[in-house]
Amino acid sequence: MRFFVIGDVSVDLMYFVDSLPGPGEEMPAQRALIKPGGAAATVAANLANLGHKVALAARVGTGPFRETALANLREAGVNLNHLQEDAVHPTSSILVFVIAGGERTMVSSVGASRHLDAAAFKVRALDQVDAVVVSAYALAGGPSREYALKALAAANKRGIPVFADLGTGAIRAAGEHLLEDLRGVSYLLMNQHELAELTGEGSISSGVARLREYGIERAVIKLGALGSMIVTPETEALVEPHVVNDVVDSTGAGDAYTAAFTAAVTEGRNLIEAAKRANVAGALATTHVGAQGYLLRPEDLELDVPSK
Repeated sequence: MRFFVIGDVSVDLMYFVDSLPGPGEEMPAQRALIKPGGAAATVAANLANLGHKVALAARVGTGPFRETALANLREAGVNLNHLQEDAVHPTSSILVFVIAGGERTMVSSVGASRHLDAAAFKVRALDQVDAVVVSAYALAGGPSREYALKALAAANKRGIPVFADLGTGAIRAAGEHLLEDLRGVSYLLMNQHELAELTGEGSISSGVARLREYGIERAVIKLGALGSMIVTPETEALVEPHVVNDVVDSTGAGDAYTAAFTAAVTEGRNLIEAAKRANVAGALATTHVGAQGYLLRPEDLELDVPSK
């Protein structure tokens, strides 16, 4: 399969702590790491490592973070012909506090990612593409929003499926226009908190109903330890989780889920099987440190999942 992924490339500055310090406090970290990250980059790296042909449209700076941010993308074989270089803005970075149990709190600096130049998008970039994946961070604002909207319009005109993946920071940065920007996407993937943040609704059912007002008929809700939920006009199903015992870091778990789900659906698998595979992917990601600490392999997604 061939995928065109749009969004953010970043580095994660990770600090492992027992708890977050209060105002004016200082506490030592158990350890500190610099790792490649970014929602779109992590989806792209996982798709490529699963054996698919992947092109990534993103923007990085010229400073020291650049090579770290791109390392796994290059190793996985992602096509970086659509990668833009920014001489003014640094590569995006995220400060990640990982608390005992693997949960995380983040502070982001958007950097170059927000400045993806829309003038560089050419419709021919979608030639022979089977699906487009867009990170909501590309729609958060700035020139990258125009790029993403041009790509989504071109994909819609060609009948190419679009998988859109949400992020809390993107929702807050984008504001009210995000729902309109996402109108009619083929699949919208998010966690329960993101659904509530995007729609302003307090329950999954009311949130999904709100999405349908914008032509979003297929919603995928990631529920962490509870698995995930698929909601379409034809199906509403809670898909059981894949349980792992050695959770160390949840960073990138949602992105691994998105990659596995997108790949499975595009390959022609049914939505329940796609969600089962995606639950496996998200769970495996939590057993390693960093958003791209473990990149999916085809054999990983055969665990406890019936064959096609």
